[in-house]
Amino acid sequence: MSYLMAIDAGTGSIRAVIFDTKGNQISVAQKEWTHLEEAGVVNSMCFDCEKNWLLVCECIQEALACGNIRGDEILALSATSMREGIVLYDKEGKELWAVANVDARASAEVKFLKENFSGIEEEFYQLSGQTFALGALPRILWLKNNKPELYEKVANISMIGDWILAKLSGVIATDPSNGGTTGIFSLENRDWHVEMASRIGIKDNIFSTCHEVGTVIGTVTKEAESQTGLSTKTKVVTGGGDVQLGSAGLGVVEVGQVAVLGGSFWQQVVNIQSQTPPPKDMGIRVNPHVVSGLSQAEGITFFSGLIMRWFRDAFCEMEKLEAQKRGIDTYAVLEEKASKVPVGSYGIIPIFSDSMKYGKWYHAAPSFLNLSIDPEVCNRASMFRSLEENAAIVSGINLDNIRAFSGIKIDELVFAGGASRGTLWSQILADVTGCRVKIPKVTEATALGAAMAAGVGAGIYTSLADAAKELVVWEREYLPKRENFEKYQEMKQNWQRAYLAQLKLVDENVTISMWKAPGL
Repeated sequence: MSYLMAIDAGTGSIRAVIFDTKGNQISVAQKEWTHLEEAGVVNSMCFDCEKNWLLVCECIQEALACGNIRGDEILALSATSMREGIVLYDKEGKELWAVANVDARASAEVKFLKENFSGIEEEFYQLSGQTFALGALPRILWLKNNKPELYEKVANISMIGDWILAKLSGVIATDPSNGGTTGIFSLENRDWHVEMASRIGIKDNIFSTCHEVGTVIGTVTKEAESQTGLSTKTKVVTGGGDVQLGSAGLGVVEVGQVAVLGGSFWQQVVNIQSQTPPPKDMGIRVNPHVVSGLSQAEGITFFSGLIMRWFRDAFCEMEKLEAQKRGIDTYAVLEEKASKVPVGSYGIIPIFSDSMKYGKWYHAAPSFLNLSIDPEVCNRASMFRSLEENAAIVSGINLDNIRAFSGIKIDELVFAGGASRGTLWSQILADVTGCRVKIPKVTEATALGAAMAAGVGAGIYTSLADAAKELVVWEREYLPKRENFEKYQEMKQNWQRAYLAQLKLVDENVTISMWKAPGL
């Protein structure tokens, strides 16, 4: 038998997932990892290459053992990872310094760049679709300012998924979808834009070769074979960013296709042509897609899934007990009760994540507005429904903003991630956006996308688009209800006015922002 392996380096864990060549999942192994703050460095999030490589090896070994698969049966492998996380290497290819995705240590450098290079962020954004908030330039500048002895040794840069492939093949390379999130990149050319580095006094000769997703960069080395149980015959293939490969795993591979990814954070992604310029107001992020010739306009909603977990764990002990007795998930119990609450949740307005404002990105203090002291009106069911409605409303605003600059007509979307398991939440998303909502059968879209990339490298599929058409199947769909859509349009406007007022309280130092981008 022949198989494909996907290695998925997420924020909270590393996984190795094995698929057969028909896209069926055979085995999976997962290890949690943590990214610790560097002592004395506020808002840092370090990535421990030495420790985490051991976890990668353990996952690969366990996935092989669990599937009763030999290393030489893995035709090809690829990797996907959290975006924005970077690894810097010396001239021998040894890791010097690495940070995970939301490392925000470089606030002073972001402010320096904005104050001393007038208009440069706006200029770079029009080329790359990225702002300085989570980009690589301020972080590398931080290293130059704070650890000059390490900075002087830097000879190469890659992303975390690329680092895994480099450890396996000995070849340091990247792809557009991952490398693009550094911000040192051209959306149109799908390659590094090294002049950005030289403009601010950063080395411009450290950028690894950029290959399209699905390119074979080598085979597993002898050393990696002994560490992982893989075979030197196994091809190592360029992967990509988790959201973009996850989109491919959901069949979102053509211009105009749309996905809402409902995980800990929510992403709303719309496929556009690579030549499409980003919006002038810098409100939306634009990333290279894993499909050549395409970019993705992306809205991000902070903490939507994590807020649900907080609400469940903080307030819903009774529902947990009921779920345990009935042998079902607590969220299923909460959705049952919330489905009896009318549209609008009796006017409750949750204040958590703002719609995306990439150029000046910060949030109000977490709160609920319009609570009632009537327990029949304001209770766990109505508050839970208000949170589901709010996540959908913020997603709808982000999609509206993408429509406005891209000209893409959006009337159908794919909904995936943990949130898509909820039947009520799926219907609310359809009603809020006015779109047909399709739920895919696949539960491991990101890993499947990486396996597709490996399959392209192995010659099993001619392209990611062809792989998606062959492998992605649908489980169910939801049609919007017109009367609900009209009600949610009014709620959307009210929510935007309420959120603006709550932001003013943060500006006046009355309340504390849930999150602020570096440099604000």
